Amino acid sequence: MSLSLDVIEGRYLSDLLSQPPALSATWRKLRASNAPEGIAKLRDSRRFERVVLTGMGSSYFGLHPLCIQLAEHGWTPLMLETSELIHFYPHLLTPTTLVVAVSQSGQSAETVRLLELNGGRSPLIGVTNNVSGALAEHASVTVLTDAGDEYSVSCKTYVSALMALQVAGAALCGLDVAQCLRGLEEAGETVESYLRGWKSHVLEYCDLLRDVRDMFLVGRGPSLAAASTGALIVKESAHFHAEAMSSAAFRHGPFEMFGPETFVGVFAGGERTRAMSERLVDDIQRCEAKSVLFSSQARHPACRLPEVSEPLQPIVEILPVQMMTLALGSITNREPGVFRRGTKVTAVE
Repeated sequence: MSLSLDVIEGRYLSDLLSQPPALSATWRKLRASNAPEGIAKLRDSRRFERVVLTGMGSSYFGLHPLCIQLAEHGWTPLMLETSELIHFYPHLLTPTTLVVAVSQSGQSAETVRLLELNGGRSPLIGVTNNVSGALAEHASVTVLTDAGDEYSVSCKTYVSALMALQVAGAALCGLDVAQCLRGLEEAGETVESYLRGWKSHVLEYCDLLRDVRDMFLVGRGPSLAAASTGALIVKESAHFHAEAMSSAAFRHGPFEMFGPETFVGVFAGGERTRAMSERLVDDIQRCEAKSVLFSSQARHPACRLPEVSEPLQPIVEILPVQMMTLALGSITNREPGVFRRGTKVTAVE
C-alpha cells in the first residue's frame, strides 16, 4: 500500500516530530525547577491518608505508572477522573488528602471546577504545560513542562507530562531526584531514534491495518497508560474506533468477536508480565485475528521499541500508536489530528 504523504504532512505530524526537543526542553525545565523540593516539604508537612491522582483523557491515563510507584512506596493512591472526583467524590478533598492533578492546559472545565471546589482544603500538586493557567496559579506546588504549543491531539504534551510525573513521583517517594533526572536525560534522543524512521513505520502500519475494522490496544501495569491513551488518540486523530483494555480483562469476552478484520496491539511491558503478553499474542493469532507485540524485540520494525530503562518505557510505548494514527489517515485519505467537533481545551464539563 502506498503512503499518502500529502494527507498526513500537516501540523499534527509536525507536533509528533517535535516530541524529542519537547522532551529535552522539559528535562532542562525540571532540572532547574525547585518543584521537587516543594513536593518534599509538602510530603513531610503532615500525615496524609491518601493521594488522589486526577486528570482527564491522556492526562488521566498517564497517571498509571505513578499510581503503581506510589503504592509500592507505602502510599494509598486513588486514580479518579476529575469529572468523577468533583461530582461523586468531593468528600475526599480534605486536609489529609494530597491531590496530584494533571492538565496540559491547566484550563479545562473540570480542572477549573476542581480548584474552585477544593478551595485550598487539600494540598495540590499541579502538573501542567501552561504557566499562566488556573492550575499553575492555584496549585500548592506546580510542576511545569516545556513542550511548547501543540496543535491538536496530545502528543508532545503527553510524553512531557510523563517525564514530569516521574520526577514528581521520585520526590513523593523520597527517592533521589537527581538520579531520576539522570535516567530521563536521554528521553529526547531515544524518541528521536524511533521517529527517524517514521515514513517506513507508517508504511508498515498501512499494510498491517489494511481491511481492519476493530482495534484493541491492551497492556498491564504501567503499559495501561499507552494502551488507554493510544485508543483515545486513534479515535481522536484518525476518527477510527479503538478500545483499550487490560490484558487480563481482554481474555474475558473479546475473543468471541475475533476475525481477520480485528487488530490487537499488545504492549509487552516489563519483565514481570512480559511472558504473559507474548502468550496473549500467540493465542490471538491462533484465532485468525491480526496481532502485534510492542516490545524491543518485536518482529515488525514499526512495533520495535527502543531498549530503555523502566522509567522511560511509558514514553516510548506511545510512539507506535502515533504512527498508526498517521497510517489510518493515509488509508482513509483524511488528514489526521484535525478536530471536526471538539477543541483542544474542553471548556464545557
